[in-house]
Amino acid sequence: MKLAGIAAAALVPMLMFAVNASAAPQTITYKLRASAAGQSSDFTLDQGVDASAPATVAPGGSVVVTIDPAPNKIPAEAGGRQVREIKGLALKLPVPANSTFQSASLSGGSGLGGTPTVALQGNDVVLNVPGPIKGGADFELPTVTINLQAGGTGTITTKLGGTSYDAPGLTFTAVVTVFGFPVNAAAKGYPDPSPVLTTTTIG
Repeated sequence: MKLAGIAAAALVPMLMFAVNASAAPQTITYKLRASAAGQSSDFTLDQGVDASAPATVAPGGSVVVTIDPAPNKIPAEAGGRQVREIKGLALKLPVPANSTFQSASLSGGSGLGGTPTVALQGNDVVLNVPGPIKGGADFELPTVTINLQAGGTGTITTKLGGTSYDAPGLTFTAVVTVFGFPVNAAAKGYPDPSPVLTTTTIG
């Protein structure tokens, strides 16, 4: 089996985390591309997502968006290969139109192998989890709270980041064992289609 194919098999179950909040969850399909040793493999990933935000807000008012990932487990092996760890996970959440970013914070989370951070990078709120998270380990991503200020009119719609492999919204590295050697497999992807997660009407 090609190295990238092995890596892809390892990556699929790693990202099957669902985000739980007050709204009904949606199923998001990510198109992902894993690359290792000069080879690449494309695959898809279905991810449950649940996001919450107020239905309405006054012009200039505050809008709080909360994303709460559920606990998950890194597989110990995939495709007959040992999964040593994953590291460098980054998830992008674009700042919606008709709003201004105020702040973002994290709470909770466990088994992440390092201290996660969240920050505004360009027009994206980016959750970074440096890891490493060992193969076979339980973990829980932190809850992400994003504080926005509403504009004067229109709607504020939240979506996941990423529009192509060249402009991904989800990236990470998996370290898998191939013929006794560690191989870094870089993965990047985007949601396709990319549905609206929440809608807040200004007015």
